[in-house]
Amino acid sequence: MNEALNKKAVEAAQAAVKNLSVTPTGLVEYSSQGRCIVIGAAEAAEFAPRLSEVSLQVQVLMTEGPDEPGLPVVPLAARELRVTGHMGAFKLHLGDEGKSNYEVLNTDLVLDLGKQPTLTVPIKPPGYFVADIDDELSLAEIVVTMSELTGTFEKPRYFEYDADICAHGRSGISGCSRCYDSCPTYAITSIGDAIEVNPNLCQGGGICATACPTGAIRYTYPRTEDTQERIRILLNTYKEQGGTDSIIIFIAEVDAETVTETPDNALIVPLEELASVGLEVWFFALAHGASRVLLVDGGSVPATVGVFIDEELKTAKALLQGLDFPDKAIERVTIDNLSRACTGIMPEIEAAQFTGMSQKRQAAFWSIDHLFTQATGAQEVFSLPEQSLFGRIQVNGQACTLCMSCTSTCPANAINAGVEEPRLLFHEENCVQCGICANSCPENAITLEPRWVANPEDRKQTAILHEEEPFCCISCGKPFATQSGINTILAKLTDHYMFQTERAVRRLKMCDDCRVADVVQDEEMMGTNKFTQH
Repeated sequence: MNEALNKKAVEAAQAAVKNLSVTPTGLVEYSSQGRCIVIGAAEAAEFAPRLSEVSLQVQVLMTEGPDEPGLPVVPLAARELRVTGHMGAFKLHLGDEGKSNYEVLNTDLVLDLGKQPTLTVPIKPPGYFVADIDDELSLAEIVVTMSELTGTFEKPRYFEYDADICAHGRSGISGCSRCYDSCPTYAITSIGDAIEVNPNLCQGGGICATACPTGAIRYTYPRTEDTQERIRILLNTYKEQGGTDSIIIFIAEVDAETVTETPDNALIVPLEELASVGLEVWFFALAHGASRVLLVDGGSVPATVGVFIDEELKTAKALLQGLDFPDKAIERVTIDNLSRACTGIMPEIEAAQFTGMSQKRQAAFWSIDHLFTQATGAQEVFSLPEQSLFGRIQVNGQACTLCMSCTSTCPANAINAGVEEPRLLFHEENCVQCGICANSCPENAITLEPRWVANPEDRKQTAILHEEEPFCCISCGKPFATQSGINTILAKLTDHYMFQTERAVRRLKMCDDCRVADVVQDEEMMGTNKFTQH
């Protein structure tokens, strides 16, 4: 009876979201004239006429072997080969730039028949095809596909980027690199304190948005809030129709096509790519009543992306354990193990009522905090794995001089200077564990501590990391520094030629105003005896 009821509830839930609208995104355009370069040995030259037969303008880059008569052939001639670009704008760089043997070939499409592909990125750019010369079926499919790639084409723009909240760097100090470390298309590059995403190389993997600690990169096809709303409607409808033990299944659309049968309690959320949803979405599903969340990998997830998904999973499982919920409530499984994994595992809770939201961290806080209200044995504070996006910093009070370098570089407003007293204030809820503060500290006094404070009110409290009594100007008495800061300056300038007199050393203990006044009155410092009056 339950199976039949669950099946009916699933059908009703899927019908409820069938025509659910999503926020539109922009488009990225490609333009191809049908120019094609085939990379490979003699076999490549033999294969190339098949592309000419489907109206492509074919050129062969011979990596070895004699030229093939009747075909436009460019010999690699022991030169290094480097490929850049994308469909409609590929460049094949032969040799070393600046040398006489350097040559650039421009093309719209590339077919790489080499034993090892020239491009080693996990996901190749649009218009770049790789095949085994002995795999006739694959070659036949590629010929058909390439024959259709002449003209103008569009794809969705998968991302938005907000440099203002990016934790990649501040004032030349490096910090987070999660987005471009995880990108399987190498579409993301560092440009100083910010990053740049090439929309023509981006193919919607979404791991950059999942790995981003601040939400500076947002996935837009669909947007996170649209996916969350789909989940909320699915779960609410399923429950209203009498369904039990609801399982939310995230799966890439290309993998979903290979799933032949799913359990009666499975609510499938197809995605462009599995990595496009992260911790904030997984916990949103649990907070809204899902009995389990499964990330189904049907083989389309690149190995490099899988590493970052597993890192996010480690954090999710540590959070579940700390809140006294089963850590297997969120699992990554294969299609073969899907049926066995579709068993409810979460205790029954009161489902959350909030809707989807665009702010990454706020969405995570709301969902995790809702689970905290439903928990019976949650720990107050517990550690999280390395690379987690939540935590605090610790400051070595013996080393810190309260120079405030960390406060000026923190991209998340997690660290502030005291207004009237020399102190370092910390807001844990804002900290994204990017490490910029630690990298900017001249005294190496800062270390990161990934952790979770379960009670949201405690997490929002402002903490004093370090404070000192102010050092007052020895001339006017105005507080202007700390004793440790003055001691550090005195130690560093001990051997400096400008501070070899007692008066010069005393000047280091004065505020700016008094220091200037004293310099003006110091004839030796001003060097009045070195100038001749005219």
